[in-house]
Amino acid sequence: MPTLAATASHLLQLLYFMAPAYAANMAPPFVRYWKGWNRPISRRWLGEHKTIIGFGIGVLAAVVMTFIQSRVAWPGTLITYDHWAALGVRFGAGAMAGDVAKSFVKRRLGIAPGHPWIPWDQVDFALGALALVWGRAALPWVDLATILLLTAAGHILVNHLGYWIGIRDVRW
Repeated sequence: MPTLAATASHLLQLLYFMAPAYAANMAPPFVRYWKGWNRPISRRWLGEHKTIIGFGIGVLAAVVMTFIQSRVAWPGTLITYDHWAALGVRFGAGAMAGDVAKSFVKRRLGIAPGHPWIPWDQVDFALGALALVWGRAALPWVDLATILLLTAAGHILVNHLGYWIGIRDVRW
């Protein structure tokens, strides 16, 4: 049976591993303040909230995070960061593609933008990121489930904070 310290350490490893996806998911709401060109990817299929600049800033945030991780060189990491740029693109593109795919399905089901769709609103980006980095990290199923649970809880917390400070229109 793992000790409490070992369990806490492993949870930190999983959060550190997913940090690029988390950065990618948190970056797009800040683009709403961008005064330049920021066209929706597809109004018809995704709504107004998914924009080209938002997608790009999400990928860039993930690349920046993997760069930082490659320089920190934490001994508890679950993967190597030798190819940090490619890894960042995978995390970022996966996270953004997961979010876009969820929005596409949400619109097809008639769920309006800004309305909750639990649990998909909380884990969409994590599923997309994990799909694209799957070959780089051999995670057991229990770790994948743990990542999704931590992500869902963290997503709710961060979105409530974003709503409170005024960068999100809804709490979810």
